[in-house]
Amino acid sequence: MDKLWAPWRIGYISGKKERGCIFCIPKKTDKKYDSKKLIITRSRHSFCILNKYPYNNGHMMVAPYRHVPSIEHLTGEEILDIFDLIKRTKRALEKLFKPDGFNIGVNIGRSAGAGVKGHVHIHIVPRWDGDNNFMPAIGGVKVISQSLEDLYKKIKGMNAYTERSGK
Repeated sequence: MDKLWAPWRIGYISGKKERGCIFCIPKKTDKKYDSKKLIITRSRHSFCILNKYPYNNGHMMVAPYRHVPSIEHLTGEEILDIFDLIKRTKRALEKLFKPDGFNIGVNIGRSAGAGVKGHVHIHIVPRWDGDNNFMPAIGGVKVISQSLEDLYKKIKGMNAYTERSGK
């Protein structure tokens, strides 16, 4: 196979590129802003956002509002808040997709795979048995089975983030 038809990518190729840090967002905005930025939910010190260029369907990220380069720069309160949001995000993804597992991790620095260096963030990637099929192995292409817009609407409509830590 020589070509994979992906017309939705034209927005990225020809679109206006964002300047600055994609994770530096205001603590309080409106629903329209959050929808445009694909912000799923917010907490006191952090927020959860869909990855625009996901490794797998449902790939989300949790980041603190504060622009810090690594985990050791986070306060204890920020760490607890971030991990509560990671837990809630994992639960929401389990309800929505019923994956077989998850990759949850932090890439710190370019050599470790950080696409955005300078603002620490945690990836939450649902995984399924057999999701590493022939497309990435042979063609070097990953297939994402759902549009970001559909996923955003579906997960926002679940009210899956109402459950707090310890409940």
